[in-house]
Amino acid sequence: MGLLGFTNRLFAYYSRHGFVATIHRLRLAAKRGVFANRMVVFYCDLTRLAAPTVALPPSLHVDRLTSYGQLGTQDLQDLTSFWNPNQAHKDIRERFERGASLWLIRSGDKLAGFGWTMLGHTIAPYFFPVGENDVQLFDFYSFPKFRGRAIHLILIAYILQAMAAEGRARAFGDTAEWNDAQLASFRMTPFRRLGYARFVTVFGHSFVTWSGEVTTSGLQSAGKEPGKFPTTAAAR
Repeated sequence: MGLLGFTNRLFAYYSRHGFVATIHRLRLAAKRGVFANRMVVFYCDLTRLAAPTVALPPSLHVDRLTSYGQLGTQDLQDLTSFWNPNQAHKDIRERFERGASLWLIRSGDKLAGFGWTMLGHTIAPYFFPVGENDVQLFDFYSFPKFRGRAIHLILIAYILQAMAAEGRARAFGDTAEWNDAQLASFRMTPFRRLGYARFVTVFGHSFVTWSGEVTTSGLQSAGKEPGKFPTTAAAR
């Protein structure tokens, strides 16, 4: 984007949202620029996850879907209406075909949020190869009407307990380092930080660079060799 285009967008944002919001937006943009490619990777040792099973509030209910055909018409519309519908339908079909599970959390009869899990491999090239009994959590979303009710945290806790009950080993998740809201959410769950990483993908392989202190206990718990983080990994 050229300087003129950036200036026009900035002025338009200022006109709609005011000075304070614009300053906040500029700070966020600067932070994204600095930490654009650095991700914070988290893990949860499911073999040590404390009981008891998460008790959902009476108003909430969670469904686990494993195929596109299980999606109701209204749920499908809710899942695809807030961004590019064609791409959303394509992504949903592809994820189910690759063995992912979709978790829907409802408040009454309304869809409040959702998240995806993948068992034994990852949805895209990842920071390291995962074990056949590991699970990846990705693409969680709470609908605006239900934000501020800990929907995201409740769903993650429910999924982790369900995975632990199935005898799974570890769960992994990640978020961009600039995403303060997601980082705060992870800190309120059983997830623990594994480390900071940057990666680029070339021909299906992720070339990974770790930085800062790496917590090896997340890999030791499942019998992996401590301190060994492959520089390349490909999703299976």
